[in-house]
Amino acid sequence: MAFRKFRAKQLFNGYSLMDTDQVLITLPDGTIEGIVPLAAAGDDIELLDGLLTPGLINSHCHLELSHLKNVIPPHTGLVEFLCSVVTKRGFEPALIREEIEKAALEMYENGIVAVGDICNTTDAIPVKRSGRMRWQNFIEVLSFTDAKAAESMAHYHAVLNAHNEVLVPPHRNVLTPHAPYSVSATSFAMLNEITAGKIISIHNQEHPAEDELYKTGGGAYLKLFKIFGVTTSPFAVTGKSSLQSYLPHFKNGQTILLVHNTYMPEEDIAFANDYATNNGLKLVYCFCPNANSYIENRLPAVERFMAMDCQMVLGTDSYSSNWQLSIAKEIQTIHENFPAIPLSTILQWATSNAANAFHWDDDLGSFEKGKQPGVTLLSNDLGSSKRII
Repeated sequence: MAFRKFRAKQLFNGYSLMDTDQVLITLPDGTIEGIVPLAAAGDDIELLDGLLTPGLINSHCHLELSHLKNVIPPHTGLVEFLCSVVTKRGFEPALIREEIEKAALEMYENGIVAVGDICNTTDAIPVKRSGRMRWQNFIEVLSFTDAKAAESMAHYHAVLNAHNEVLVPPHRNVLTPHAPYSVSATSFAMLNEITAGKIISIHNQEHPAEDELYKTGGGAYLKLFKIFGVTTSPFAVTGKSSLQSYLPHFKNGQTILLVHNTYMPEEDIAFANDYATNNGLKLVYCFCPNANSYIENRLPAVERFMAMDCQMVLGTDSYSSNWQLSIAKEIQTIHENFPAIPLSTILQWATSNAANAFHWDDDLGSFEKGKQPGVTLLSNDLGSSKRII
């Protein structure tokens, strides 16, 4: 039987960095045979310059916004950014499809093997049919008022059904809440019922105005609501943070990706972790540092989450909010800004942690015999990556 053999300057197996004299052996289709010492590997070893890792997983992306690349300037702040995303319309469908195809190909060539993708429309379905990458499609529900909850849910169910007709396992499709400032209490209750036992996501505490909305009923999000014809906050004033106000809606065994967390304080992390433990939920904290830099010129306090034993993964967000769709760049940004965090830990977030979060760890995330996780090469400076298998 023919094998492919790879040796790089560094080898990461999904859990730890290994000695430099180790060789990765795969079948031609990428199935992992094993990792052996150089002395036992024999001939025909492919020498690679960089860090060899299992295929990368992008845990948070908005592929269908790829046509907004370079349209919204950086550092506008989140509320202005959201207003721009909502109001910058009028793009030709052919252009939207072309940019989606280009962005998906970029991720594939960069060694990304699976994506947690936010979907508001069916625009990205055709490119996802190719089977090149695995997709967890989050059909994102926006429903500002209780009065519109049933109507909004019917609309997003139609989008979900369109995905289910085409994107079958191993792909997955699920309804998911957009954010605390865009989903009413009745809508949250409906989502809790229909997502029992499923993996969902929510944009969490990207801006201080999110907490202000629930604590006082005011703040910068009122400007966003006006675009949708909502003149006052439709959300009950709880006097608590947004996280402490919405998370208790969920109690049906969901895995919930909390995305961004740029302004999440320690007391909310503690509340979230305690609530999840006591109510049968699993929380995963997803960080998109380059998007946070692009929008808010700020990074989340990543080390705080580590200290509180949070499961962490990485995403790119969209081309409306990032310079590239590269998990390598996200790894590089965290490595440069948080040098005390071991590189092997950050690499886990992009591989085995993400595979575990999405229940893909039977096949992806690590170099273990029989798996087909993909093989990706990171550059020595961690700033770029490419698919090997």
